Amino acid sequence: PPPSTAPLDLTGRSISDSPSAVLLPPTPASLRRAADALRRGEPVAFPTETVYGLGANALDPEAVRRVFSAKGRPGDNPLIVHVTGLQMLRGLVRSVPPAARALAKRFWPGPLTLVLPRTRRVPDVVTAGLPTVAVRVPDHPVALALIAAAGVPVAAPSANRSGRPSPTRAAHVADDFPGLLVLDGGPAHHGLESTVVALGDPPRVLRLGAIPFEELRATLPGLVVATRARARAESPGMRHRHYAPARPLVLFRRSRVAALREALAADPSALLLCANADAPLFPGTRPVRLGGEPPQIAHGLFDALRTRRRGSVLLAYALPRRGLLRAVMDRLERAATRVV
Repeated sequence: PPPSTAPLDLTGRSISDSPSAVLLPPTPASLRRAADALRRGEPVAFPTETVYGLGANALDPEAVRRVFSAKGRPGDNPLIVHVTGLQMLRGLVRSVPPAARALAKRFWPGPLTLVLPRTRRVPDVVTAGLPTVAVRVPDHPVALALIAAAGVPVAAPSANRSGRPSPTRAAHVADDFPGLLVLDGGPAHHGLESTVVALGDPPRVLRLGAIPFEELRATLPGLVVATRARARAESPGMRHRHYAPARPLVLFRRSRVAALREALAADPSALLLCANADAPLFPGTRPVRLGGEPPQIAHGLFDALRTRRRGSVLLAYALPRRGLLRAVMDRLERAATRVV
């Protein structure tokens, strides 16, 4: 959940005293303005193909600390460093093993994050003191143009208050961060964060994301999904409680359809999160439809969790755990107040 202290904006002012966020179209002038801000150590929000990021110069420890402070993000939760390509990794990582190069060739630019051994040039605050750094090349023209214009790698978690649903639209960022400069690139294409992979024996998926596990394993046989129960997070997204909406969310397993019907009958003000195909199972309810095909469902998830429709509680019907929907279920389970 968000920190208990009164939240501050990125200038250090109380939210109640802050001006509205500055939403700018990604024109050349806006990109120059945002790049200048990054070089000065000021955080900037920008679109990627996954979700919107809250970026800072990855080589400036104080700028990165401002991102942690603004989000209310725990300091032991490392950030992803965004670069324009393998060449920009020089000086940031000690090596790029053959398996990492194979994945990068197949999936970069794109929603894949690789965890690689870092050099001392990367500040400890970025990596939470770990000997590795998470890196990726975003597949979004605005993100790539911003990084290139700034001339520095950009450390960026999702541009939301810690523990809240990730932002897939510039308006979501503005809701969480008054006073912030936001490059508005329209809705995010995927709507789920990147898939995070650590190379090792065996190679592991540390966070399920926009690239399904099955697609990655076709390139990297032996890949497994790591458990979340680790003493220290190796990458973003390994904490259990995350993505929480503003109201309670109760997730019902697919075997508990009768219990979900009873809960909906008992509370007519409840909102139902479900796939389009499942909505007919619950006639007379107030559905918040996630979409039809898995990419549509993934794209609509965080938008649905941020819905402004009135309702006392969100009740969600689980999805089949396969392909891209494995990542969607991972997010729903961690967003849920309770699983029935």
